[in-house]
Amino acid sequence: YPGIRSDSDMFTMGFEHRPWGSPKLIAPKEDIMAYLKKTIDDGGLDRYIRFHKNVVTAEWNSSKAQWSLRSQDGSAFTCTFLYGCTGYFEHDKPFEPEFPGADRFRASGGTIVHPQKWSEDLDYTGKRVAVIGSGATAITLVPSMAGKAKHVTMVQRSPTWILPVPNYDITAGSALEDGVGIEEMHRRVRERRAEEMSNGDFAGPPLGKDISLEERSQTYLKWVR
Repeated sequence: YPGIRSDSDMFTMGFEHRPWGSPKLIAPKEDIMAYLKKTIDDGGLDRYIRFHKNVVTAEWNSSKAQWSLRSQDGSAFTCTFLYGCTGYFEHDKPFEPEFPGADRFRASGGTIVHPQKWSEDLDYTGKRVAVIGSGATAITLVPSMAGKAKHVTMVQRSPTWILPVPNYDITAGSALEDGVGIEEMHRRVRERRAEEMSNGDFAGPPLGKDISLEERSQTYLKWVR
């Protein structure tokens, strides 16, 4: 979907054996894909990956001390260790609530789409768009669609705080300017964050109405020092 990106900083989410090498905190899809592809290619990992396999059963055999897996296309695999890194979403059947009048809306030419089923050829240029929800996906979608859509409205139950935090880690950027390697850059960033956590400096900014914009901005900038 438009604007898809990581929802956590890449210095935390990146692989330990291949530290994230960009000062970007929250990376777009293209950068993450390039990072993953480089990791796979350099490590020759593609020969160990079975793509497009939807595992439907996993059975443990105590006598052999191994797992037996079967995919939807009938392929069978065995392994000693099994990690179920599936998250908590049902990817084939995302939650889609029933909206009264949805059929009438579609019949009149409207389109209803779930971000999990977003089609790359979906054209919303010049159209009025309503985004239902205010979670991480919606917060990514709305500003990304605003440039092409005629108007974008976010429909939400409860307002969410939106913080204008720069997507740039100054420590990482300075390290790259110093000409140090990626490993050293990553070490500096992690060391700084550990220090902030131990000193209690990682708390959010004050949000009271009496706090000036300048004070808030200084706090935001400290986050990415």
